[in-house]
Amino acid sequence: MLDAVSSLAKPLVLVVEDEAPLVTMLRYNLEKQGFRVEEATDGQEALTRIAETPPDLVLLDWMLPVVSGIEVCRQIRRRPATRDLPVIMVTARTEDQDAVRALNTGADDYITKPFSIDSLLARMRALLRRSGAVPAKGQLAFHDIEMDLASHRVMRGGRRVHLGPTEFRLLEFLMQHPRRVFSREELLDAVWGPDIHVEPRTVDVHIRRLRKSINGESELDVVRTVRTAGYALDTEPI
Repeated sequence: MLDAVSSLAKPLVLVVEDEAPLVTMLRYNLEKQGFRVEEATDGQEALTRIAETPPDLVLLDWMLPVVSGIEVCRQIRRRPATRDLPVIMVTARTEDQDAVRALNTGADDYITKPFSIDSLLARMRALLRRSGAVPAKGQLAFHDIEMDLASHRVMRGGRRVHLGPTEFRLLEFLMQHPRRVFSREELLDAVWGPDIHVEPRTVDVHIRRLRKSINGESELDVVRTVRTAGYALDTEPI
């Protein structure tokens, strides 16, 4: 079995599938490997969920009610905000021309049913590494901040930044998902873990500590507060 995804990263996968047993199987295996999973049972619901909370990757069934998987993929590629969103088409169709059509529509990969979960995980991780949702190596970078996961070292503009363990995990998660807004609850789940019960305002305390540590005199504050929504790592106002 392939190694589990780091619990700190927890990429969000949207499973778009109307076969309930397959959805159950995928959720079980993906969550076991460290992914967060959301579901949509038809194409219109998938487009709505993607617009509301962009996932890191979409597993998209070809044959869907309301809006087909092919049309969902077309609309994902038409929208600037989701143009680069990784999409794997999952289908029972086995003809070569179907694979060509899916890829020409904009799917990044194509897997036919039945498939092994290890094969699917390998394809997903390859796409996530390419998109930056999961780092290929132990290095992360954003703006003028560099993070070495192996040595547990953070540099900004050539100077060493000293962070506590929680601030390090918080910065790591935000650097793995730059420019995405996360609510306090999402940050608690990703950084502290789903089984740790702490108040949402705890996030505010650690965000303040993180800002104090990484923002030197005259340096840009890259941690953005989005009113009523949460926080994001960004160099532009949100």
